Amino acid sequence: MTRLIVGPFNRVEGDLEVTLDIDAGRVTAAHVNAPMYRGFEQILQGKNPHDALVYVPRICGICSVSQSVACARALASVGGIEMPPNGQHVTNVILATENLADHLTHFYLFFMPDFTRPVYAQQSWHTEAVRRFAAQTGEQTRAAIATRQRWFTLLGTLAGKWPHTQSIEPGGSTRAIDVAERIRLLAKVREFRGFLERQLFAAPLEQITALSSEEALWAWHAKDPLGGDFRLFLSMVQDTGLASLGTGPGRYLSFGAYPQPQGGFEFGSGVWHARTGALARLDERGIREDATCAWLSDAAGPRHPLEGITLPDANKSGAYTWNKAPRLAGEVIETGAIARQLAAANPLVLDAVGRHGGTVYTRVLARLLELARVVPMMEHRLQQLRPNQAYCVPTPPFTEGVGVGLSEAARGSLGHWVVASRGRIANYQIVAPTTWNFSPRDAAGTPGALEQALVDAPVRNGEITPVAVQHIVRSFDPCMVCTVH
Repeated sequence: MTRLIVGPFNRVEGDLEVTLDIDAGRVTAAHVNAPMYRGFEQILQGKNPHDALVYVPRICGICSVSQSVACARALASVGGIEMPPNGQHVTNVILATENLADHLTHFYLFFMPDFTRPVYAQQSWHTEAVRRFAAQTGEQTRAAIATRQRWFTLLGTLAGKWPHTQSIEPGGSTRAIDVAERIRLLAKVREFRGFLERQLFAAPLEQITALSSEEALWAWHAKDPLGGDFRLFLSMVQDTGLASLGTGPGRYLSFGAYPQPQGGFEFGSGVWHARTGALARLDERGIREDATCAWLSDAAGPRHPLEGITLPDANKSGAYTWNKAPRLAGEVIETGAIARQLAAANPLVLDAVGRHGGTVYTRVLARLLELARVVPMMEHRLQQLRPNQAYCVPTPPFTEGVGVGLSEAARGSLGHWVVASRGRIANYQIVAPTTWNFSPRDAAGTPGALEQALVDAPVRNGEITPVAVQHIVRSFDPCMVCTVH
């Protein structure tokens, strides 16, 4: 057996290191290390609860809106505040703008460039992959960067700026939208739709969302295997074994995405179990953070975030990461677009995961399908705005109380838990999507989701950064700066 340390990873937000045990050309065990400690949970202690809305977006520069939304929901929970419909619609559109930008960035800038590597030079699609996806110079890479830049101009109108948007409040959005602005926003969303329909899918979004099974997907692909970037990705799936690479734990968590004023979510909440093929109700009270293998105090064992402790212990014996190990009812969980689409009963994702499990292929498939599903939702929500009605209700002082803010970032389930006492924050704990997916072993020695997914990954002779390991890691799209606070 040999040991290989892979890291730091490029095209990853933040620092990441993975230690692999390898035997007979296969990974037999993996340990995932988040080597950067942040300390936001200590920074927030003693602050005015409302000030958290200024601090938490600074956790990350690429998913700051997600942090704002979760924080606003936690504070709304403390104060018993309910957003008016306009505020809910605008908050959803702001969050969707950031989430779809992350999906676009992941596919074009983080994931697809790995297929331009020399190891794939003998594949029939390699030349086309280099032309489209080569880092910095690829034709589609450059087009996606330009599209992303124009896409983010929505947030100038909706929220004043991005990142670290400050318009989101517990009572809604402080930036009201007039009729002329709504027309301009719709035009920008339809411009983004145009890029997806011409370049990514080479088909109308409604045609993509109507694909209800893998049989339908592959029949559609066969008509033009290189037509559009989605079809090219599917051709790569056929030739590289991505459908069986990186199998996760088989349990998928969604807190529910894009809540609606009348109740419910655009994409539902729950825990989907591969074993039963069914969605179970979510009970967030079953969440525990286990710090056994983290350089953090694990006094009194696993704790619910409302009772959580984030206290560094850099010399702790047996620890190998700064990341805690969150568990739901004692189980390892995977989260992300794949979890949201399973919870939403997307028929194509249900079929694909039923056949292959949570793999590199099905994770990326779910993210791309989410692009096709969310753009029409954004168009609909903008059309539902009523310019003469309230966008935000006043926020009272937060003095005493407990709040929970659950949301869905691009990478998965994000939770904020706050305890307010005497007008100050007594405790604030955050569990981010990458905290779930890149968790270490728990007290029982059970590996986290990525640690499990890396087992049995092939490693070619002489590989220092194994391409299969790269694919698996990137399929989760880690945001390491959100992982540890």
